[in-house]
Amino acid sequence: MKAKNIGSSFDDFLNDEAILDEATAVAVKRVIAWQIAQEMKTQNLTKTIMAQKMHTSRAALNRLLDATDTSLTLTTLSSAASVLGKKFRIELEPT
Repeated sequence: MKAKNIGSSFDDFLNDEAILDEATAVAVKRVIAWQIAQEMKTQNLTKTIMAQKMHTSRAALNRLLDATDTSLTLTTLSSAASVLGKKFRIELEPT
């Protein structure tokens, strides 16, 4: 017999604690950083070569790959995607 959930959802808890937006941003960034790192590995691209192809510094690439650093720009994302032969998509969804 399955037990019913008691109380609110985890998202409700995070919202009540005023940290839902931050937690969501970190989760999204972790996925993006992981996807870029995996594609770099697949294409045998080192950080140095990737940064050169993006026309940016290795430090900027490290920030992009840092799963906890949520301060990235759309330009950086677009550049990384382009170098990897990919495109990225951002869309708003109803809550």
